[in-house]
Amino acid sequence: MDHFEHRDARLHAEDVDVREIADAVGTPAFIYSAATLRTHFERFRDAFAPIDPLICFAVKSNANLAVLRLLGELGSGMDVVSGGELHRALEAGIPAERCVFAGVGKTELELEAALRAGVGSINVESEQELEVLASVARRLGVVAPVSIRVNPDVDPHTHHHTTTGTRETKFGIDAERVPAVFETARREPALDAHGLHVHLGSPIYDTAPYVEGIGRLLELADRIEGEGSPITRLDIGGGFAADYETGRAPDAAAYADAIVPLLRDRVARGLRVVIEPGRAIAANAGILLLRVVARKTSGRKTFLVCDGGMNALLRPSHYDAFHFAWPVAPPASQVPLRRTERPDVPDLEQVDVVGPICETGDFLARDRWLPRLERGDLLAVYATGAYGMTMASRYNAMPLPAEILVDGDAHRVIRRRETFEDLISHER
Repeated sequence: MDHFEHRDARLHAEDVDVREIADAVGTPAFIYSAATLRTHFERFRDAFAPIDPLICFAVKSNANLAVLRLLGELGSGMDVVSGGELHRALEAGIPAERCVFAGVGKTELELEAALRAGVGSINVESEQELEVLASVARRLGVVAPVSIRVNPDVDPHTHHHTTTGTRETKFGIDAERVPAVFETARREPALDAHGLHVHLGSPIYDTAPYVEGIGRLLELADRIEGEGSPITRLDIGGGFAADYETGRAPDAAAYADAIVPLLRDRVARGLRVVIEPGRAIAANAGILLLRVVARKTSGRKTFLVCDGGMNALLRPSHYDAFHFAWPVAPPASQVPLRRTERPDVPDLEQVDVVGPICETGDFLARDRWLPRLERGDLLAVYATGAYGMTMASRYNAMPLPAEILVDGDAHRVIRRRETFEDLISHER
């Protein structure tokens, strides 16, 4: 799952005692494991090898340049959803042709930047966006590579905030309208519409929605090809789950076992497949390291107030998401074997883990069973390598955390901790 484990009852990131990192850079801090990033990317590459897909890491899950650069060195492309993410991918050295540009609100400036850079595909989300893209491409004198994002009306049975493939969400074009969109594109010399794209949502813990969604996409591809538009690229999106609790998420091989048979024959005939894993690569590669600043009771509740909360990790309050949390240095008898809501270890107490933000909704865990912690103790929040730092905020004028990359027995700061001066530098 990852390379974070307790050795002699002390949490290590690969071969580094995380207390050393706390002493060196302070808290809050996101700590990433290079070995875990490599392992999870390689598992997807190996599992899907029979169809040799372009693996485009979802930059929205973790946009740190060092992380993107590491994955790019492994051959990863990038799934970007804004001009800023494209800029980050290019700055990290990712070839533009290995980037796909999705997102429902692309501006003319962003489309121009993507075309000038030479991205591999612009995934169009509406008829109006197609018109704007054609106009920009004509002005630049280039031909825009286009995939049409399809809304297949498939329910992935995930949180309603992250469901993107059902009707009446803002994403994609209803499947029955897509053939007409391709007909329009065929008449425009500035457009090369050659692909279909779908993204159902995230995280998806079952392979069945992929089978249903890809099936509908292939039926649509057959119809569009029959009307004169060859489909040479099929982008099946991402949404693959991360292991927030031990053993809950399917591994890359399980997803591939369901998906590869659907596409193998078409790949043999020249179809290029794109997949867009994000959290499945990055989530378990990171922890959020916090320090307890206060222990308090109110009524029947016990609170552990930490130096980071929803400002550092929004997922619990925004999605009601579960993240395993455990002391960095518990007694040896309290080192858990499994990461679950209540590990099978002795002498636990039920607490709320909260942050310093002036909101009742500022929490990381509610009614969680943990060993007793006191002011000054270190707490690790697991599976935060995805949608941790990218969703972090400066709410309450809180500087953003540091980011650290561990590789073997070495670690380095890949984003320094913000200062109070950083908070106001843009306003001077």
